[in-house]
Amino acid sequence: MALSSTSRCVHDGRMDVVLVIAIGMALAFAFTNGFQDAANAIATLVATRAARPVTAILMASIMNLLGPLLIGAAVANTVAKIVVVEPEAAVAVIGAGLTGAVLWNTFTWYRGIPSSASHALVGGLAGAAIVSAGIGAVAWGPVVDGHLGGVLGILLGILLATALGFGATWVLERLVLRLGRRASSGAAGPVRRAQWLTSAWLAFSHGANDASKAVGVIAAMLFASGHIEDVADVGFAYILACSVALTIGTALGGWRIVTTIGQRIYPIPSLDGLVSQASSAGVIFGASGAGLPVSTTQVVSSSVVGVGAGRRRWRHVGWGVVREMGVAWLTTMPAAAILAIVVLPLWWYLGGA
Repeated sequence: MALSSTSRCVHDGRMDVVLVIAIGMALAFAFTNGFQDAANAIATLVATRAARPVTAILMASIMNLLGPLLIGAAVANTVAKIVVVEPEAAVAVIGAGLTGAVLWNTFTWYRGIPSSASHALVGGLAGAAIVSAGIGAVAWGPVVDGHLGGVLGILLGILLATALGFGATWVLERLVLRLGRRASSGAAGPVRRAQWLTSAWLAFSHGANDASKAVGVIAAMLFASGHIEDVADVGFAYILACSVALTIGTALGGWRIVTTIGQRIYPIPSLDGLVSQASSAGVIFGASGAGLPVSTTQVVSSSVVGVGAGRRRWRHVGWGVVREMGVAWLTTMPAAAILAIVVLPLWWYLGGA
């Protein structure tokens, strides 16, 4: 998080209590992100019957845990610079933004609608920051510190990743069909084993991207409250805590979203599932290395649609589900922002404002 002055607030007992609550909300965001987004890594694996749900979720949980521990904090640094507020207001603003994102993630998960936790986080933080300190309290971007960042930069990155997910899958699917290597039931074994590898890669990439979002807001709050000297100094314990929260969310809540993506958008066979997973994993892995937070849900969903487009089976795509998801994506940012604004007075009260 960028701060509006070089001074940072000196932490006292009450501020520390609010900080602990806000960090708990960041972990709750990682948890809801797990049951909202992380299931995307295994949706096609389960839908094509390459793995049982319990086994697939266990694998995804392990890879989600390893991703942020091994890739680094590039995404966290980008997220930490979304809002620009006075140090004494930072914890309340971020806490409210996180609360709005958590509430929206929980609602869309309960309805079984794949939504974007990235959109929810950006919307929640922006809404709380604007109400707290005006429109200038948001780093709009699209370029921050020489790369895509701020609200506009993150949104542009999400759109580019979604387009790449569709385009790469379409190209790979057409190539597979041109080579005449469609999987039959007798040749399903090797394809399904390969699906395990691509699903693991996708889960690893998702963990690296999405757990880092929670790490980023925690780093911003620790910096603003004077606990660390730089947002890059966030400790390993916080990275591990966010990874574990994401992992638990994956293990407990994944099945609702698995059903929507793996079955209701397009009835996907094994080879197509492999193509979709490989494309999605490549896009998300690249974004994580570049420090760009993206929406796993949108990338995976667009790749599943890309499979249908590549096979020219537009009639088999569940366009009603796609439209429902599109509405959810368009409403996520304003909905999370409104929820954050509603709870912001509570965070002000907790902080003694």
